[in-house]
Amino acid sequence: MAGPGTKAQRERMSVFEAYERARKGPKVDEAVWNFEIIPQTATRLKEKYGIKMDKSVMVPTDPEMMKKIYQAGLEMLVECGVYCISTGRVIKYTEEEVLLSVSTAPKECVVGEGLDARRMFPRSHKDSRPPLVQGGPTGAPCSEEHFFGIHESYAKEGIVDCIVDGVLSTINGYNPGPDTPWEVLAGRQEIMMVRMAAAKCGRSGMGL
Repeated sequence: MAGPGTKAQRERMSVFEAYERARKGPKVDEAVWNFEIIPQTATRLKEKYGIKMDKSVMVPTDPEMMKKIYQAGLEMLVECGVYCISTGRVIKYTEEEVLLSVSTAPKECVVGEGLDARRMFPRSHKDSRPPLVQGGPTGAPCSEEHFFGIHESYAKEGIVDCIVDGVLSTINGYNPGPDTPWEVLAGRQEIMMVRMAAAKCGRSGMGL
């Protein structure tokens, strides 16, 4: 077994390793995961770390409380893992793997291109830089009739930096249900119409 600081610990988990853990991890019923494991663990850790919600404060900024929330979240992830719906199993991570992923995660990324490119970066409550504004229906169903116009209205707004698009409720009158050809066609049509809407507004490089 690899010891502390070895190459095995310094490398981030590969997609192949994640797949194997999703295939071989502990078998858990989805209802048990959603209605027992997650709420019960969250409640226990809330009490353990003395986390209390002040409804008058939307974003907690107390340093000590922020540390408690972070530590509780870390412990919950390590203890519970991540549920894979496709296999009905739990992908488990060690604390070292989680902390390595956090420390090596990208500090910023660029969405869009050309004059429409925008830098996306994490902001703290003390950050004076303006946030990135993402406009759009954000996964909400949109009719075929109004899909283009809805996204055009967002692209027209200069304050909007990038688009988070909606989804077509129908495609050629058909329901784009999962695992159907209509789902594939709807996905392609959504991308095309959002791109066209942005281009019509002179913002063809907007990130999606």
